[in-house]
Amino acid sequence: MANIPTPTVASIPNGRLAVLFMVMLVAAAGNTAMQSILPALGAKLGIADVWVSLAFSWSALLWVITAPKWARQSDKRGRKALMAVGIIGFVSSMLFCGLTLWAGLEGWLSAGVTFAFFALFRSLYGGFGSAAPPAVQAYVAARTEAAERTKALSLVASSFGLGTVIGPTIAPYLILPVLGLSGPLFVFAGIGVAVIIALRLVLPDDTPRFEVRGQVSAYPAAGGGGQIVDSDGDGEMDQDDRSSTERIGWFDPRVRGWNIAGLVGGHAQAMTMGVIGFLILDRLNLRQTPDLAAEPTGHVLWVGAIATLLAQWALIPLLSLKPRTAVISGCAVGGMGALLVGLGDTLPTISTGFAFAMLGFGLFRPGFTAGASLAVPRPLQGQVAGQTASINGAAYIVAPAIGVLLYNWHAELTFLLITTLCLGMSIWGWRGLKEAPVRNPEQ
Repeated sequence: MANIPTPTVASIPNGRLAVLFMVMLVAAAGNTAMQSILPALGAKLGIADVWVSLAFSWSALLWVITAPKWARQSDKRGRKALMAVGIIGFVSSMLFCGLTLWAGLEGWLSAGVTFAFFALFRSLYGGFGSAAPPAVQAYVAARTEAAERTKALSLVASSFGLGTVIGPTIAPYLILPVLGLSGPLFVFAGIGVAVIIALRLVLPDDTPRFEVRGQVSAYPAAGGGGQIVDSDGDGEMDQDDRSSTERIGWFDPRVRGWNIAGLVGGHAQAMTMGVIGFLILDRLNLRQTPDLAAEPTGHVLWVGAIATLLAQWALIPLLSLKPRTAVISGCAVGGMGALLVGLGDTLPTISTGFAFAMLGFGLFRPGFTAGASLAVPRPLQGQVAGQTASINGAAYIVAPAIGVLLYNWHAELTFLLITTLCLGMSIWGWRGLKEAPVRNPEQ
């Protein structure tokens, strides 16, 4: 009998790819679902808005600190093991946060104690949840050849963005009679358990065929697109990446303008995300009936997430936008959208403004990332990717809390500041940002 030739690298079966897709999706969907209901939970428990915002800032800070560390572990500890760490961290966080909030809603815990335990259990998501995305990326890259790698990586990366849409969309329907506003957290914890079981049963242990490094993913936020930062586009660790001794600083002339753009624009977006839930409570007069706020908040976040994906998946490739154009136009559109949000006093006007804001930020973020990447040669891609991931995450550490503090003092000033940051960055970008020359693929 003639020997049947076998491929040099086996592609990933659909069943395994589906599990990888779910690992990414459930972590992003659960986090954004929580974002959509937490303002209402805070109002019902009597927790000050700024403390609610700081709970997410704390989680984002831990994500930024731990994500690069987990990404470096993808070859050492095994990708399947790191995925399990990430999902277990997600499930534990959702379950214990749900129990804490439910106990607070039932009056068994005071508002202060409820918040303290909630912030503690959010640490599980920020500290361990960040292990899953880079492990999934590395798992796919290690088992696919170049011809199919881009498609496979794009598929699993899109699940992160899709999760930011699904989370706020279904959260209002998961507010259960007994559990109330904490219901979505318990449901997503259950979904996470199912993903862990599927991971255990369907995915084999690691036998990678290529040496790769896990890629760092940005902190998942509704309207944020769930961006994943790939250092060189193929997931492989090239010899140039390992042997380069040059170090590029944050203020290196090649990337300085792009880093400034990312920091300013990222803070503007994070402020918008931080205050939107509280604005809906106030503008729709729902402070006294916070149970009714989950649905309109979820609707607005869903609209924003759709607008973000429209920008990243349709407009940028359709219009072939260059990084500089994407940043300048994105900041302009985002700033005008934020201004409309600040002026809105009905659900349609707030939703429309938020959609334009997130459409603009959806153009801005990939433009900033691509611009910084194209500004340096191939051996420096890993360092620039690390800077980009840090900037993307850093925006969610302090900006939401600052935005909420300013909002509680004078709501209109918050959106005036956001609009000023965006339009100022758009104007500055005309002279401060320069398109990098087209490089040879070997450079």
